[in-house]
Amino acid sequence: MSNYQQLTEAKLRNYVKQHPNDEEAFQHYLTIVRARPGIVVSTGEQLEEELKKRIEAESKP
Repeated sequence: MSNYQQLTEAKLRNYVKQHPNDEEAFQHYLTIVRARPGIVVSTGEQLEEELKKRIEAESKP
């Protein structure tokens, strides 16, 4: 998807969840998330785990 940069963060998050192989969109989402204050991670693996936790938490009713 080439227009993922025009999506809202919520729509981009949903897109990434539905298209886990779209690395370019995922990297764009990571850029957005990394720009937020309050997330402290030092490795890519830690960031992925934090994102998974947050996505799971938002997915629960």
